[in-house]
Amino acid sequence: MSYNIRFGGVGREERLAAVIRQADPDIVVLQEATRPDVVERIANLAQLPHWASKSGHSVGFISHDAPSHYEWQYTAHIQRPVMAIDIDGLRIYGVHLTATHSNYTERGRMREVRSLLEGVKGTDEQFHVLTGDFNTLAPGELLDLRKLPVRYRILAFMLGGRVNYRAIKIMLDKGYVDCYRSLHSDPGFTFPASDPHVRLDYVFAPQQHASRITKCEVLSHIDEPAKATDHLPLMAEIAT
Repeated sequence: MSYNIRFGGVGREERLAAVIRQADPDIVVLQEATRPDVVERIANLAQLPHWASKSGHSVGFISHDAPSHYEWQYTAHIQRPVMAIDIDGLRIYGVHLTATHSNYTERGRMREVRSLLEGVKGTDEQFHVLTGDFNTLAPGELLDLRKLPVRYRILAFMLGGRVNYRAIKIMLDKGYVDCYRSLHSDPGFTFPASDPHVRLDYVFAPQQHASRITKCEVLSHIDEPAKATDHLPLMAEIAT
């Protein structure tokens, strides 16, 4: 499960844990998990005993079983360190790319994606997934700028108006499968949870292993996700 808990999740631990308990995942890759004390509390409330978070770092996790290894990877051109987690024979890369919808920031996300893919080259043949909040749109998907919060709408127009989204195409061109889109034709909106109209959260797998992703669902049916945070959770089922 990939879940952006917004602003560290402070004060919403019980709601976030309630969402996670309903989803019943084996592991949750968190974004904006900047407060270790909050992540520990969510883990305890969600009854997932293993967790990791580092102060000021966006990506963390909570899990049912202990990973054999995890680390934050500091890579050139990536603003927020990627987290690599080895668990049950699977390598998971937790990702949170730069935010804000503009052509300027999209060029930055393109650099981040290229750097991300360079960093995972050593695990090309190993089954792995990349998941998280990529803060960008897939090819053919559109953003209605009028639905953005006013501050982001103004910034987007100041930085050039309609955005040419290209970061996800780099992923696809390098042989990664957008797991949600490969299984669904519906929009799959994940943001904002209160009125979803854009898909920012993804699970990617190498093409040769993509068939092992048997399900990939946006959990829009879970009680109170909009009050827990501003992203809907994204859940994947992986065949062992």
